[in-house]
Parts: sequence; structure tokens; C-alpha cells
Amino acid sequence: MDLKGRDFLTLKDYTPEEILYLIDLAAELKDKKHRGVVEQPLIGKNVALIFEKTSTRTRCSFEVAAHDLGMGTTYLDPTGSQIGKKESIADTARVLSGMYDGIEYRGFGQAIVEELAEYSSVPVWNGLTNEYHPTQMLADMLTVKEKFGYLKGIKFVYMGDARYNMGNSLMIACAKLGLHYTACTAKEYFPDAELVAQCEEWAKASGGSITLSDNVMEATKNADVLYTDVWVSMGEPDEVWEERIKALSPYRVTSEVMANASKNAIFMHCLPSFHDLKTKIGTQIYEKFGLTEMEVTGEVFESEQSVVFQEAENRMHTIKAVMAATLGAYK
Repeated sequence: MDLKGRDFLTLKDYTPEEILYLIDLAAELKDKKHRGVVEQPLIGKNVALIFEKTSTRTRCSFEVAAHDLGMGTTYLDPTGSQIGKKESIADTARVLSGMYDGIEYRGFGQAIVEELAEYSSVPVWNGLTNEYHPTQMLADMLTVKEKFGYLKGIKFVYMGDARYNMGNSLMIACAKLGLHYTACTAKEYFPDAELVAQCEEWAKASGGSITLSDNVMEATKNADVLYTDVWVSMGEPDEVWEERIKALSPYRVTSEVMANASKNAIFMHCLPSFHDLKTKIGTQIYEKFGLTEMEVTGEVFESEQSVVFQEAENRMHTIKAVMAATLGAYK
């Protein structure tokens, strides 16, 4: 399949067949990596990595994947570029695409990465925006496929704030690939109605389904996948913690919730996770609210059902597949 020259901004832009191709390519590249097969089909090329929001997994995934493919990387942290400050997004796109073969952007509004892509002459990849997180979706779907052997028909439950990038993107991915997606959260944290309607149309075509529920035990009954994310996203004000804790504490993934799912159910999380007091933020939350765990208990996070580190590794393999495909390394 020829995806050369394509941007990767949201899975809304990709067909189910194209998404599955990228997942399969990632699995192939992962197998080669584990067998020690070295291929550098993109040697001599370079990519720019713009990070207005910092990240461990996304940065390491793009850098290792690029180097494995033979490419050089330039990392631009929140202080390392003039994007939107002294230089417009459009000008930044045209400057960088004259020097680089691809541009990654991780930051705030989806409109920023869309404008970068509009003015760039090279592929632009979305490493995360407030609205969408498409590279995480490929890693998640690869992980589910590795654990179950298939995707279509999987009962996938997301617990927590379903209004933003993770909830939106998981709903899109599941709808396009034929999974049964449930957003399990308080009603005020349900996803946007317009996006739900669009996903319902995709689900009809794929054989999947979309469900919104505020009842934990009904939503998670016999689920194959239980997924959660932090309750407050990077860049949101500290004041929202109290509101989110009050509203979302009933939707914490606990051993009781896992026991309500299918016997082979897995737990997933895009990380980082607040499941103990071993982080500065975790300690601050404990001191302010008395909570030792947030969106998931430490027991579940560390259990045999948890696949979070396999999922994290798969970020690199799937990002490698996206860059390789859109830069024409494989067809």
C-alpha cells in the first residue's frame, strides 16, 4: 500500500484498510527489531520533532524509530523553537520542510498541526494534540491484536474523561476497525455528540458499535479491554483536579472492576499513570486530597492483566511504521 507523502494527523483521515496496513507493518518491523535485523531504508533523511508538550514515550519512540530507519533527528523542546511566537506556524512549516523530510508536532490545538501540514511540503505527524492522539491508537490496536489475535468484535471500555484526545481517538479507532467501544464515565464527561454520530456511522460499516454509559458494572461486564488515562491532562490548570477527582473517582479501575470483565481481560493505559506516590504530582495529590491512587489502583497496574509496558514499547514500532510508510520506505 502506497502512503508516501501522506500526513498523519488523525485516524479520521485514514481508511480501515490503511490503518490495518500500518498495524501489520509495525508488527513486521517489531519482529525484525527483536530478531536483530538492521534495515536503514531512509538513510540520509532527517526529521524535525517539535514538542510544545514534553513526553518520554513519544520523544523516545520517534527518535529510536527514526534512527533505526537511518534518519537523523532534531528535537525542538518548548523553548527550542519560535513557532507561534516570533514565527508563524505557516512560516515555520515552510522553513522546516526545506531542511527536513518529515515534521512531528506534539502540543496543543489540532488546528496547529493542521496548519503545519497545510503549509509543509513534507509529511507532518501528530504526536498528540488536545483533540487527537493517532500514534497512540496504532500502538493500542497492535497491543490488543497481539493479546487476542484479532480486533473485530473486541469489547473495549474506556473509563475516565472521554471528551479529549484519548477518548476521541479510541472511539474513532474502534469504530473504524469493528470493535465495540464503550465510554464509561459521568455524563458530563461524555464525548462530543457530533463525533459520536460520525463514529456510529463508521461502526455501522465495520460491524462495531458505540455505547455511552455512566454505570461502571454494566459497562465493564465481560469487557475484553479496560483502558484509562490520567484525569487531568498536561496544560490544564491545577484547579480542575478537585472537580475531576470528585466526578471521576467512581470510574477508577480497581480489582473489582477487572473481575467484572472477561476472565482474559487486559488493562491498558497510555502512561504516565498516577497509581502510587512515587511521583511529585502523585505526592502533591496525596497531600492535598488524601488519595494514594488516581485513575487505576496499584494492584491492577502491576497485575498480570496489565499490558501497559508492552503497549509503551509498541509506540516505537508503530511510529516507525508511520514514518516508514509516509516517507516511502515500504510499499
